[in-house]
Amino acid sequence: MNGNCWANSSNNSGHNFKTNPFMASIYLIPNTLGECDLNTVLPQAHFQLIASIRYFIVEDVRTARRFLKKVDRQIDIDSLTFYTLNRHTDLTQIAHYLTPIEQGQDVGIISEAGCPAVADPGAEIVRIAQQRGFDVIPLVGPSSVLLALMGSGFNGQNFAFNGYLPIEQAERQKRIRQLEQRALQEHQSQIFIETPYRNMQLFADLLQTCRQQTMLCVACDLTLQTQYLRTLTVGQWKHQQTLPDLNKRPTVFVIY
Repeated sequence: MNGNCWANSSNNSGHNFKTNPFMASIYLIPNTLGECDLNTVLPQAHFQLIASIRYFIVEDVRTARRFLKKVDRQIDIDSLTFYTLNRHTDLTQIAHYLTPIEQGQDVGIISEAGCPAVADPGAEIVRIAQQRGFDVIPLVGPSSVLLALMGSGFNGQNFAFNGYLPIEQAERQKRIRQLEQRALQEHQSQIFIETPYRNMQLFADLLQTCRQQTMLCVACDLTLQTQYLRTLTVGQWKHQQTLPDLNKRPTVFVIY
């Protein structure tokens, strides 16, 4: 890495990230993983940049507006334009979300939590932006996937993020066995997540399905005051007097 680190540039607005300083860009803006001080998870250099953007692609307008008010209390929310991109959006109709870039205006993508385009519908708009040759600029911020891997003690050079596992129990257990086998054969850390209200069902399936010696990391509420991060063998988890209550709490599971 050379010494011309972005963060050390004299232009603290963030626009020095651009490949072409005269072209508008799409910025991927990380959000917090829960209720916490933005200063603990986002670099200060992001704040001025985010406040300068007038067009945003978001999963939920209400939570995006709340996030932007935390970034800058003085921001005029009503002057901003929001485009909604979530699981209900018709993906064939989203290309026009990038029209402001063609008109010289930067666009920001804000995830509901963590990094945009990772287990997130924002990936589709980034794909379109790449096809059109726009500058795509990911900003530094919290990623629950990487934080869980960092804290697990597992292989950080060979890992796979598998997103959500099947909802139906038999299919979910079959998938768990496949991931466990891959972890064993390839020495590859297997990372996955679940809808928070189904965390305990997945946890129970892991303990029921995996081998006693398989390592399991449970990473919950990362970066928050209520953070829980523990790695044990499945056999050790089964002998715990009490298991963590993961219900409705953002959780990442890693097996190795």
